[in-house]
Amino acid sequence: MSPLLRITYKWARRCAIAVVGGTVVLIGILMIVFPGPAIVVIPAGLAILSLEFAWAKLWLKRLRTAGNSVMTSASAYWSRGRRGPPEG
Repeated sequence: MSPLLRITYKWARRCAIAVVGGTVVLIGILMIVFPGPAIVVIPAGLAILSLEFAWAKLWLKRLRTAGNSVMTSASAYWSRGRRGPPEG
């Protein structure tokens, strides 16, 4: 494979991932306002973008950490049986 063709393939792949991932993230952002599963679509778009971009991988990691803390808080809330804070 010639060097020019390799550079062209690399940039074409990077641009395709940027367009597809960016489109999915933008659709997810629109789903915040309009009905739809934005909580699922935005991380999916970031996962697509993280294939090529380090910043997207960092954002996805932060989002995953925030999601884990929310799930932990929600599970603690539901395990109390929604009775309120423990007395004592």
